[in-house]
Amino acid sequence: MNDISLSLLADGPAVILVEPQLGENIGTAARAMANFGLMDLRIVKPRDGWPSDSARRAASRADHVFDRIRLFQSVEEAVADLGYLVATTARPRDLAKPVRGPASAAPIMRGHIAAGIRPGILFGRERIGLTNEEISLADEIVTLPIDPRFASLNVAQAVLILAYEWRRSGLESEEEGLRFTTRLDSRPASKEEMLGLYEHLERALDAVTFFRPPEKKPSVVATLRAMLQRASFTEQDVRTLRGVVAALENRPTRPRQRADGSLTTSRESED
Repeated sequence: MNDISLSLLADGPAVILVEPQLGENIGTAARAMANFGLMDLRIVKPRDGWPSDSARRAASRADHVFDRIRLFQSVEEAVADLGYLVATTARPRDLAKPVRGPASAAPIMRGHIAAGIRPGILFGRERIGLTNEEISLADEIVTLPIDPRFASLNVAQAVLILAYEWRRSGLESEEEGLRFTTRLDSRPASKEEMLGLYEHLERALDAVTFFRPPEKKPSVVATLRAMLQRASFTEQDVRTLRGVVAALENRPTRPRQRADGSLTTSRESED
């Protein structure tokens, strides 16, 4: 990939908001872009003018995106330097253009960037969306699989979805991009450890005559063991659960020091 492509990849596709009505929507769109690594936000004739304090507040410190916002007087000016443009809409259009979902549009935009071509995503007005004339400037239409009974989608929400799919398209798997995963501090329990847990629990249950009538004990034991096995315990889980069973048996604990300095293995609390 050449230097031009790397530069385009760093910014990602341009996001163009056409005549946004509310500063809050501009700010939350900038925040959504920052969440997923998009940098190039362009605004066409914002209704309430510019700059906008409400937009700045809604951006929630996404300054690296917000401070680069560029204003344009027409859609044509805003998209002039783009070589590939998709237009977002939730309504059917009588236009002979390919229609894609966000997940399939994102890798196509990456392919254009690899070829040194700057892509962009066009978003319409909160109330009426994009006009047919504006959509005609686009190469393809992108829409979302939303419920047709309520097709209205906030512009910043739409930006968030497209931005997510953009970032997701650059990862081998969704999990690759996660900030953190659950870290297991304990290895999976061995079969020997699980067998020790089973037998410990069964002895404790025998002591309180849980298995009644006695002839049903084998089937109940098999059910209990199957339940415990499905839990996929770690060795720490097994130790903890055996400690619980021992406490229910009121078995002695490890020696501990009383307030007077003497040692005890009793589970009873000190008054």
